[in-house]
Amino acid sequence: MRKSSEIAKFLKEKRTELGWNQKDFLMKIGMTQQQYQRIESGSDMRVSTLLRILAAMDLEYLIVPKNDVRDVERLLQKEVNKVSAADELQSFEKKLKDLED
Repeated sequence: MRKSSEIAKFLKEKRTELGWNQKDFLMKIGMTQQQYQRIESGSDMRVSTLLRILAAMDLEYLIVPKNDVRDVERLLQKEVNKVSAADELQSFEKKLKDLED
């Protein structure tokens, strides 16, 4: 993510995914609704504000040298694929067990 609008979109999606409305989330991070609405609309924010929001969502922000971004993305994708494959295997094993019963 390179733009504040991309970060804003991600934060809104994550908040929604967690099942929090703005009001509930604001209580967790101690901001006014107006302040947080500006953030979700893509306004510039301080790093300390971003870190407070990420902490409330149990997220980390990783800063990577530009030359290493693709390598890091590949490594992360490999991990996602491993988890996905493990989940598929577990699901398949459960189906086999259900058939045996």
